Amino acid sequence: RSRLRAMAVVASLVVVFAHVIRGALLVQSGSLQPRSTARDATTAAIVMNAEPVQDAAWCRRMLLKQMSATGAAAALTAVAPLGAEAAKALTWGAVDLPIATESPILFDIDFDTANPDNGWIVGNKGTFLQTTDAGKSWQAKSFANLDPEEEINYRFTKMSFVGGEGWIIGKPAILLHTRDSGSSWERVPLSPKLPGDPYGIVALGPGKAELSTSAGAIYVTENSGRNWKAQVRETIDATLNRVSSSGVQGASYFSGSINSVLRDADGAYLAVSSRGNFYLTYTPGDEFWIPHNRETSRRITSMGFVKDRLQDGLWMSTAGGEISKTSGPVDTQLINIPFERLQIKSGGYGILDVAFLQNSNEAWAVGGGGTIFASKDNGKTWQKDKAADDIPTNLYKIKFFGKKGYILGSNGVLLTNL
Repeated sequence: RSRLRAMAVVASLVVVFAHVIRGALLVQSGSLQPRSTARDATTAAIVMNAEPVQDAAWCRRMLLKQMSATGAAAALTAVAPLGAEAAKALTWGAVDLPIATESPILFDIDFDTANPDNGWIVGNKGTFLQTTDAGKSWQAKSFANLDPEEEINYRFTKMSFVGGEGWIIGKPAILLHTRDSGSSWERVPLSPKLPGDPYGIVALGPGKAELSTSAGAIYVTENSGRNWKAQVRETIDATLNRVSSSGVQGASYFSGSINSVLRDADGAYLAVSSRGNFYLTYTPGDEFWIPHNRETSRRITSMGFVKDRLQDGLWMSTAGGEISKTSGPVDTQLINIPFERLQIKSGGYGILDVAFLQNSNEAWAVGGGGTIFASKDNGKTWQKDKAADDIPTNLYKIKFFGKKGYILGSNGVLLTNL
């Protein structure tokens, strides 16, 4: 028995020794990978996948790194189907911009009607960019008549181009004008008596433009800014001092400024009080702004025109991410203009801008936290678009030039539809 037991032990040891020898040969030949190395490669892949996706170039760099860590064949097998699926679902993509300052906010974009390939972007921290290939690539620009140390302090907020002539406004109060499609710019003097700060500018033709201010003043020039003619008889605060008992809630608490001024294609204006408790409209030929109640207890976040015309309607976003829209023609003589609430699940993110496309039932809404929503039924219902979910930005403006759309946001983010 003892001899049989000894023989069994020896046989077991031979088997174990054979496994050890086989494992060593496999490691030497590269068939097996040490456990610690495999764990490190997996961890690295997880960390890389946790990084927010910024643009195609970033994705390519990350893919190359992952391929070098895990092996080209395995990486291609795992990533190719996922990439194809993501590309199919992608609606908006990030545009690479030569941003010279840290995390600027982009406020406005416009293209020259005389040369649609020529476009401009403006933002805070002196951000000023130009494209000459219809938005495919952009170059950083500066103004020859502004000191570089001075220019970075400017917050360029609005711009407008028509027929090779363009205008830009900003803070501290500044007005810039070009007559040669942006090849050169001149600074237009502003009167120290101007009520409020420049808030909106619209190019209307050769030498002609319309300027609005944060106090609700509206002026027109027909000689490139040398002279301006007032279109409204009094500022908003003067109007509200007269009509504070007219039934407009919050009018008596008006702080004297507005946080939004928009002009439609026909010359009508829309403004929202800085506290978001009421709004005002102005139509050409009127002497005064007309104040209106909001139809909700929630503070107004933003407002705008449906399809860029007052007569096509107004949209309103309120605190908590709600959107509503007027139904039918707008009667600006009413203190309470009726709005209908639209179906949108914003998750509480504020909606900052909405665009209703011309000759279409398509609409888009953008807001905080990279929020993008799409509608195919003229705003009745909305679906979440995840194109910017992984981009750390707030999206402030969406603008279409025909079918080509752009979304502008914080951290120097510019998106375009694909």
